[in-house]
Amino acid sequence: MPLTSFDHVNVRTAQLSEMISFYGKILGLHPGERPDFDIGGAWLYLGDQALVHLVEVQGPITAQTNPTLEHFAFRATGLTEFRTLLDSENIEHRLATVPGMPVVQVNFYDPDGNHIHVDFDTTEMES
Repeated sequence: MPLTSFDHVNVRTAQLSEMISFYGKILGLHPGERPDFDIGGAWLYLGDQALVHLVEVQGPITAQTNPTLEHFAFRATGLTEFRTLLDSENIEHRLATVPGMPVVQVNFYDPDGNHIHVDFDTTEMES
């Protein structure tokens, strides 16, 4: 049984509205249909695929204190525009290249401290 695609990542948060706003502004994901679970949350979509499932929890939670998921990543185009967006939202980020691959990563953190990177082709690197 070979894998055929990535389905979703599930993220627990005590800051549901802030996380919905962040993923909308920064990654262009939009809230959509979600089953009627007995716990709060939101499913955030790219097109018709719910890629990020947010689950609302009580109390402080931060991925940086005890991460079980090191990061998740997306592939994109428009490196310069994306970095401009992060700068305009005062989101710290760093670039990293992948050795032996034509990939540059833009690494940053969501409001709960989850590590995300968005990958671009190195041909998009600024001179």
